[in-house]
Amino acid sequence: MKKYISNSPDETKDIGFRLGKLLRIGDVVALYGQLGSGKTTMVKGIANAFGIEEREIVSASFTIITEYDSTPPFSHIDLYRIEKDSELDEIGFWEQLKGDDISVIEWAEKAERWLPDDVIKVRLRFTNNTVREIIIEGKNEKNWDNL
Repeated sequence: MKKYISNSPDETKDIGFRLGKLLRIGDVVALYGQLGSGKTTMVKGIANAFGIEEREIVSASFTIITEYDSTPPFSHIDLYRIEKDSELDEIGFWEQLKGDDISVIEWAEKAERWLPDDVIKVRLRFTNNTVREIIIEGKNEKNWDNL
């Protein structure tokens, strides 16, 4: 487990960027945290590690799964609007976890029981209005010395 304190959105993006640099094809990152805790900001940092500009990463409105033509392929899944397990079937959630890309899932608790055993969990928590505690745990922790 790695624990960080982020004092700004830029610091959160930087932590995400460093995590992104360690990800490999097939990795699934599950993001947990309250509304406004920095999940989308974290995704922007991770995506930037694959050359995706942060302006391309947005919170879910009508698009729940966004796939990016990066190397390796990157998928941003935002389950905020999902209310029932049956909706996961409808959006093609299972196909996204097949291992051909890197998938980052916001509001991962909505699919918790369906996530792979080796998922990387990122928990973001407010400590005050501007400061976030970020805890990262899961797969390959021993290789996270540079995170």
